[in-house]
Amino acid sequence: MLIIAGHLTVDPNDRDSYARDNVKVVELARVAPGCLDFCITADPLDRGRINVYERWVGDAELMAFRGSGPDEGTAARILSADVRKYRISAVEEP
Repeated sequence: MLIIAGHLTVDPNDRDSYARDNVKVVELARVAPGCLDFCITADPLDRGRINVYERWVGDAELMAFRGSGPDEGTAARILSADVRKYRISAVEEP
């Protein structure tokens, strides 16, 4: 299992529209083969932060969904990113 987690930094005046503009991406990911969870959300405290959380069965499913990545318009709106891939070897109840 893979977890992709972290955050993007966008212009604070663009944060809410960035999150809204990615609703279709979230919808497509959630029905993609191998996607266990996916969300892109506006941070409730930091006006310039977009939180990213994804959970995938494996690399093949992640890469099949990702394809070429964000389109140029979306990528150009990202000022910086700190998003990492985590390989999970075990899952337990909290």
